[in-house]
Amino acid sequence: MQFKSNPFKILVRTNMPKTGIIGYDDNRNAYRMNVHAQPEKGKANIEIIKFFRKTLKKDVKIISGKTSKEKLVRIE
Repeated sequence: MQFKSNPFKILVRTNMPKTGIIGYDDNRNAYRMNVHAQPEKGKANIEIIKFFRKTLKKDVKIISGKTSKEKLVRIE
């Protein structure tokens, strides 16, 4: 998976059947992502971090949007 910039923006939909990147939104300049976890007590954020660590084999950090559907993620 190749990302257009670092940090990059993701738009998150929670409570979905499977976690993964579903596409890129050119209008909002962000990746669209489904997350299986519910958006409570940071569960969705934890799942997002785990997904990117497993996929990219690198550490990632949510640098803004921890309580929003729009998040800014940086590859460490």
